[in-house]
Amino acid sequence: MPILIMNNLDRIFTEDIEVFSSNYFNYLQKVLNRIDLATIGQFASTLLSARNSGATIFFIGNGGSAATASHFANDISIGTNEYDKPFKAVSLTDNVPILTAIGNDLGYDEVFKQQLRVLASPNDVLVGISASGNSLNLIKAFEYASDVGMHTVAITAFDGGRLKLISDEGIHVPTELNEYGPAEDAHMILDHLLGAYLMRIVRTA
Repeated sequence: MPILIMNNLDRIFTEDIEVFSSNYFNYLQKVLNRIDLATIGQFASTLLSARNSGATIFFIGNGGSAATASHFANDISIGTNEYDKPFKAVSLTDNVPILTAIGNDLGYDEVFKQQLRVLASPNDVLVGISASGNSLNLIKAFEYASDVGMHTVAITAFDGGRLKLISDEGIHVPTELNEYGPAEDAHMILDHLLGAYLMRIVRTA
C-alpha cells in the first residue's frame, strides 16, 4: 500500500466547512508571512529593468500555473496601462496550436524551449511558475535560457525543486509537499501585488 503523507491541509481538515474555511485562511496567512519580501523586491526590480531596456518577459507554467502565467502576463503588460514604455510580457502557455504541434512532434518537454528558440533574445527574462519546481519542460526552458544569456526567475513552492536551484533569482512560497491550493493561491497574490505596485510606479515616474 502507498504511504499516506499528511500535510497541513490534512491536519486542518474538518467536515464543518466554516471551520475549515477559517483554518485554510489562517494557514494561507502563515504561508504568506514566511515569504522573503526581499525576493519580491528583487523581482519587481527585474521587471522594471526589463521595461527600461525593452526586453521581453516570458512566463511559463503547467496546469494551474499555466493559468497563473497567463494572468501574470496580462496584468503586467496590459493591466499596468503603460503603452509609451510598456512591459513586454508574454505567456508561452496561450497558443494551443503551437503547444500541441511541439508536443506532438518533439514531446511535451520541449513546448517552452522551442518557443524560446524562436522568440527570445539574450537579456530577455524568463519567469517559470511551478509549485514543485521539477517540471521537465520548465527545467529545459531554464537551461536553454541560461545558455543564451537570458535572466531566469523561479516562482516556486514545496521545497522549490530543481528550478529554484538553477534560476538566477526567485520567489519561494514555503508550503509542504503537495499543497497545491495554498501554493497557487500565493502565486496569484504575488501576481496581483506586483501588478498593483508596477501600475503605480509607472504612473508616478
